[in-house]
Amino acid sequence: MKAIPTGYSVWHRWLVDSWYKNSLIGTVLSPLGFIYRSVVRLRKRLYDAGILKKHSVAVPVIVVGNITVGGTGKTPLIIRLAQILTEAGFKPGIISRGYGGQSDSWPQWVDNHSDAGQVGDEALLIAGQTGCPMAVAPTRIDAARMLLQQSACNVILSDDGLQHYALNRTIEIAVIDGERRFGNGYCLPAGPLREPVERLQSVDFIVVNGARKHENEFSMQLVGDSAVNLVTGEQKPLRDFTGIDCHALAGIGNPERFFKLLASAGLNCTTQPFPDHYKFQRNDIALHDNKPVLMTEKDAVKCLAFAENRHWYVPVKAVLDPVFSEQLLSLLNKKHEIKT
Repeated sequence: MKAIPTGYSVWHRWLVDSWYKNSLIGTVLSPLGFIYRSVVRLRKRLYDAGILKKHSVAVPVIVVGNITVGGTGKTPLIIRLAQILTEAGFKPGIISRGYGGQSDSWPQWVDNHSDAGQVGDEALLIAGQTGCPMAVAPTRIDAARMLLQQSACNVILSDDGLQHYALNRTIEIAVIDGERRFGNGYCLPAGPLREPVERLQSVDFIVVNGARKHENEFSMQLVGDSAVNLVTGEQKPLRDFTGIDCHALAGIGNPERFFKLLASAGLNCTTQPFPDHYKFQRNDIALHDNKPVLMTEKDAVKCLAFAENRHWYVPVKAVLDPVFSEQLLSLLNKKHEIKT
């Protein structure tokens, strides 16, 4: 695949190299990383000691998050977890920060009629895929309270929020990018870590997007072998795009993962990464030729209003180790009995 050289892609490549390849910048900025790590540790201790207030709700809360900046695969995992819980007889509801949403008031209810510009692209995708009640707010306890007031959910999934200690949680699930893992091991801004790696010792489950490295990790594979047309809804196998030149766009945390998925399917694409949660405009996808344009499903929800017949999105789903599902449900029932 050939990447279009843009200002963003050059900057992004430099930043990723700095964080994930032990470059000089990590060493130079390491004092700032140590300060950030100390502040993060102090903040967690203040919550654990009760000096900073935690809020609880009447149902169990399962937090799915990560300790690194950038995409790790939380969204497809949240969608799969909602399916697992529903199949087990639970009534899951979902909360999120609504990252990228520009609403004037919070919390916001999310359904198929919501505007991605108001509630965020990930929230709109999750609500549409799961059919579960969902609410978003920068302060997650507000979203959780709205959810309980307006739905009959008996367990809450929190999309992200591992560092949002103001909301008490029953189970913590950390998601790791199996390829990039923890980069140079430094905390921001010297490296990609939001919290020190030792934070993983206190979570209940570690899910690796890709091949697992340690016995206490569970592997998750993201699979996608079809494309859906943004205008007509037509669905066809990715293999139908082999042998022709295509464009591939991605405004997600790790665009290269999406581009590699297309390459592994045999597609020849000119690739262009965008910032995570990028607000696509018509000119971004109206490329000056007639080649097919493929994008992620998360990006597609922001492009529906101005898409053309040559625009397609590639849905992916998370495939998890059955043992993980069994252990999650067992722990959930053990920690908090729920009448389903």
